[in-house]
Amino acid sequence: MTVTVLRLGHRPQRDKRLSTHVLLAARAFGADGAIYGGTEDPRLEERVGKIVEDWGGGFTVQYTDSWRGTVKAWQGDVVHLTMYGLPVREAIKEIRVSPEPKLVVVGGPKVPREIYDLAKWNVSVTTQPHSEVSALAVFLHMLFGGEELEKSFGGARLIIKPRGRGKEVEALSKD
Repeated sequence: MTVTVLRLGHRPQRDKRLSTHVLLAARAFGADGAIYGGTEDPRLEERVGKIVEDWGGGFTVQYTDSWRGTVKAWQGDVVHLTMYGLPVREAIKEIRVSPEPKLVVVGGPKVPREIYDLAKWNVSVTTQPHSEVSALAVFLHMLFGGEELEKSFGGARLIIKPRGRGKEVEALSKD
């Protein structure tokens, strides 16, 4: 299943850490790539690109100047994460069995009303205010049934060696 995350409304001065975390969570929890709207931010793309270069995988990031055009042109299912949608436990089975590529939309400062109508599914992880990073991570974890936790990221220069205490990062040789 192909999954792309669409981050709405990026504002570099206010959202650089949050948008970075949305994209890193998307990558770590199994998405294939991300598209972001709002203000174009080459630094955001560079930060995430450096992570992919060091830690591996084929995750891509691109900018769109029209979230609406991106959603309308999407060839597959559109899933909008919102606290006003169907509970994720109810919706996830139907979403998971659909073979179509998924565009998972996460909000920004104010989500346009139109996105609710364009999405095939409006899904709530909880009905309480919280971060789009946490909503995305929980949703992707449920979508992939936990298998993303064992995902291998090919081409990595660095890997973490699991330990009960302390940190161990191994630098891999690039042959």
